[in-house]
Amino acid sequence: MSASSTGKANISLVSAAAMGVGGMMGAGLYTLLGLATVSTGSLLPFAFLAAGFAAAFSVYSYAKLGSKYPSRGGAAEFLLQEFGEGVVSGGLNVFQYVAYLIATALYAAGFAEYMRVVLGGDLPSWAPKAIGAGIVLVFMLVNIVGTKLVGRAETAIIAIEAAILLGFVVLGVGKADFSQVFGGEHTNGALGVITGAALLYVTYQGFGVVTNTSGEMLHPNKELPRAMFSALAIVAVVYLVVSTLVVSLLSVSKMQQDAGHVLADAGEAVLGNVGFLVISGAAILATASAVNATIFAASNIGYDVSQNRQISAAMTRTVWRSAPVSLFVSALVTILFVVFFPLSAVGQMTSLAFLVVYGAVSYGHLRLRAHTGAKAWPLWTAVVLNSALFIALLVEAVRSGSPATWITLVAALIGSFAFEWFYRRRHPAGG
Repeated sequence: MSASSTGKANISLVSAAAMGVGGMMGAGLYTLLGLATVSTGSLLPFAFLAAGFAAAFSVYSYAKLGSKYPSRGGAAEFLLQEFGEGVVSGGLNVFQYVAYLIATALYAAGFAEYMRVVLGGDLPSWAPKAIGAGIVLVFMLVNIVGTKLVGRAETAIIAIEAAILLGFVVLGVGKADFSQVFGGEHTNGALGVITGAALLYVTYQGFGVVTNTSGEMLHPNKELPRAMFSALAIVAVVYLVVSTLVVSLLSVSKMQQDAGHVLADAGEAVLGNVGFLVISGAAILATASAVNATIFAASNIGYDVSQNRQISAAMTRTVWRSAPVSLFVSALVTILFVVFFPLSAVGQMTSLAFLVVYGAVSYGHLRLRAHTGAKAWPLWTAVVLNSALFIALLVEAVRSGSPATWITLVAALIGSFAFEWFYRRRHPAGG
C-alpha cells in the first residue's frame, strides 16, 4: 500500500533526493576518476557529463517503473514485471546479482589502494589483495551481527565526504590552471570521452535506490521523477566541478600513473601532505561504506532471486546467527574477484555489467509503457545509449585490457542464462 492511499507520507521529495545523492555520490568517484583518464586525458569532465546524460534516460525509465511498481526489489522486480517468470528475467536477475558482487570487489579494491598509499607504497605485492579481502570479511561479519550502527554511520560519512569535497573545491580553485582542460593531453578526442563515459557510468549507478521509496511518497507519480532527476543533477554538477578541478591541478601523465588514487594526489596539490591524507581518509571511508552497502544489497538480491526460484533455494537458508547463506556466498565470490583481478579490471567489468542491466530494464519497459505512461523515445534512447557505451567499453577492454577481464564478464553473462535454463529444466516447478 502506498502513502497516497493511507494519507501519510513518510518520505518527502527532499529526503528522497538526498537518498539518491547518497546512493550515487561516493566510492565510484574515488576509484574510477583516475582510471577514466587513460581514455579521456584532460577531457575527463566531459566524460562525466556524457555519462550523466546517458544515465538520465535510465532514470526516466526507473522513475516510471518505480511509480507504477513500488517495491524494495528495484530492478529485480522490474525485470519480473517486464518479462514474466522465465529464463530471460531469471538470467538477467542472476547476472544482476553477479554485477553487484563485481561492484563490491571494485570498492574493496579501491579501499585497498587508498590504504596502500597511506600505509606506504613499499608494501609487498600480496598486501593490497589481503586488505581488499579483509574488508569484505569485516563487513560480512558486520552484516551478520547487525547493520543498524553502520546504517546510521552512512549519513555521517556522506556529510563528512561532502564537507571535505567542498573544502577541496574552495581551496583548490586558487591553485588550479583551468586552461589544462582543453590545453592538456587528450589524444583520443571524442572516442576517448565516450569510452571514459562508459567506464564512469557506474558512478551514477545508485539512482535506483530512490525507487524503493516510492511506496512511502504521498504523490509518487510526481515526486519520484523529481527526486531522481534532482539527485542526478546534483551529483552530475559535483562530478563536473571535482573532475575539472583535478584536471586543472594535475598533469595527465600524473593522473594515469596514479590512477587508483588520483583524487588524493589532487588533495596533495592543494594542501600538501595534509590534503593527501584528508582526501585519502575520505576515500577510505567512502569505499568501506560502499563495500558494506553493496555486499548487503548483493546478498539480498541473491536471497530474493533464490526465493523467486531462479536459483537454488539453498541461498535462502540461514546458518550462524540466522545469517542467510547468500551472504557467505556473496562474500566468497567477491573475494575471488578481489584476489584475481586488478582495480582497473573490476572497474571495467562493473560498468559493463550495469550497462547490460540498465539497458535490459529500459528495453523490457517498452512492453509495459501502456501501464506506466512512459514515452517510447526516451526508452529507446536509453537502450541505444547503453548499448553504444557497452560496445565502446568492451572494445576498449579487448584492445587494451587483459583478455581475462572481458572474457570473465562475457562468460558471466552467458553463464547466468545457461545456469537459469539448466536450473529450470531440473526444477520445472521451482524449488
